[in-house]
Amino acid sequence: MGSLKNDNASEVTEFILVGFSQQPQIQAAFFLGLRFFYLVTMFGNSLIIAVVRWDSQLHTPMYFFLSNLSFLDICYSTSWEPYVLTQCFRDFPTISYTNCYAQMTTSLFLGMTECLLLAVMAYDRFVAISNPLRYTIIMNNQVCIQLAMVTWASVFLLTIIPVIAFPTHFCGHSINHFICEYQALLKLVCSDTPVRLILGLVISIFTLPVPLTFILISYTRIVVAVLRIRSAEARLKAFSTCGSHLTIVTVFYGTAIYMYLKPQSKEFQEEDKFFSIFYGAITPMLNPLVYTLRNKDVKGALRKLAKGNDRS
Repeated sequence: MGSLKNDNASEVTEFILVGFSQQPQIQAAFFLGLRFFYLVTMFGNSLIIAVVRWDSQLHTPMYFFLSNLSFLDICYSTSWEPYVLTQCFRDFPTISYTNCYAQMTTSLFLGMTECLLLAVMAYDRFVAISNPLRYTIIMNNQVCIQLAMVTWASVFLLTIIPVIAFPTHFCGHSINHFICEYQALLKLVCSDTPVRLILGLVISIFTLPVPLTFILISYTRIVVAVLRIRSAEARLKAFSTCGSHLTIVTVFYGTAIYMYLKPQSKEFQEEDKFFSIFYGAITPMLNPLVYTLRNKDVKGALRKLAKGNDRS
């Protein structure tokens, strides 16, 4: 393969996705791994949604937002994994600018939504622990629906800014990635123009530090509230209700911060592809596993569902 970039800017009609075309020895392992991740993601998150709808004891704000997270993970994984699986064994597959733009926009929108949704879930845990007697009043059905709608709508508005201003002229048409990933596309922009810098700044600030700071503040106040509880058993129970969410936040934001807040070079690093797999494929798969393995209510609902199916 020749040089990945040209010297002069030009209007691009299609891109070449380099992916692992230069490493054919790992294509089969990549295909099998990604297919496994996708199937587990679809099954696990669909099961979470079905169980929450089926069991009336799970009709609470916490599980309402968990259902939103599961639906979001299904959409996010479906936005790129099936396409990559179909192109996995092709050498240097091409994608039109329109399809690439749509793929990038969809992934960007869904990824940003998950950032804000995790912050909303942290607020829900804070209210549940700091004000348990008024929890169902404060977080009533209307409030939960409004929070979910505001989350999706605000991310839609945030996404419009970088999407509309995204350049159409690039110094090259080869993306050193297996999808139209936002950072990989920005590296094809000819120079560090103000537009490129502003786009990266807007996305990085509003989708990572701001919601993460809100989550850290929420958990700081949760710790303060829990330490005021006299019963050791009650304190342990309060912390356990946050364990699953905190695990997901750590995994999701840890990989996202590495991907988007580290100093960016003009060249796309090979290890970034593997981190994007962890961020985009493994994290959505882990969400239902963490919540089913650590959550007694979900495990109980699954047992009841299994027993109900056995009787029928």
